[in-house]
Amino acid sequence: MQKLKDVRQVVLDTETTGINPKEGHKIIEIGCVELINRRLTKKNYHVYLNPEREIDAGAIEVHGISNQFLKDKPKFKDVVEDFMTFIADAELIIHNAPFDVGFINHELGQLASETRTIETHSTVFDTLAYARQKHPGARNSLDALCKRYGIDNSKRELHGALLDAEILAEVYLIMTGGQASLLDDEQQPDGGHEQPLIRLPVDRPPLKIIKCTEQEEQDHLQRLAKINKASGGECLWEKLVNS
Repeated sequence: MQKLKDVRQVVLDTETTGINPKEGHKIIEIGCVELINRRLTKKNYHVYLNPEREIDAGAIEVHGISNQFLKDKPKFKDVVEDFMTFIADAELIIHNAPFDVGFINHELGQLASETRTIETHSTVFDTLAYARQKHPGARNSLDALCKRYGIDNSKRELHGALLDAEILAEVYLIMTGGQASLLDDEQQPDGGHEQPLIRLPVDRPPLKIIKCTEQEEQDHLQRLAKINKASGGECLWEKLVNS
């Protein structure tokens, strides 16, 4: 039997001098973590960059990276080959992908000898777009997703590209397939195999049914209406209630 090709993914995040590359803002940090067949390999790529311009004060409040710290760091052109080699032929996992992809493509476009873009080099999976489809009407920032999925992000006092990529990898694996994907087989109970099915006794007492009050039902319907509006009429619960 022919062995299936390993699936390689790279979870990527950047930090920048501001929010719009068309206004001259630049990338100052790139962080990537590698997944092979949905398992963390501990192979990372991380670099700080000298943007050759001042960082907006608002951006410094977000990531805490100072102009002074970046003065002796390499420029994007100095690391472009190592970076593009690391992400080559991988699916990139990015939260709010248009932001990071836009910045990287802008940096590539500033290099006279460069003809590549992210789209011609890799495929991209936007976890923010996926989360909005999966949780319509809910907050889907990285912090909100960590809270929803029970991921410890207590070290994330400031944004950092590598730390955020590591956290996003956990969010992605749980959001798209379950927490077991984070662990190697030998780390999982019983080597990752399914546990024996435990059946409840047939003569057990009937479950107690607690009905909601009229107020609780009204609150529930109002909540469904808000979700339905936020999702553009795609709330399945609303459709079930009205069917």
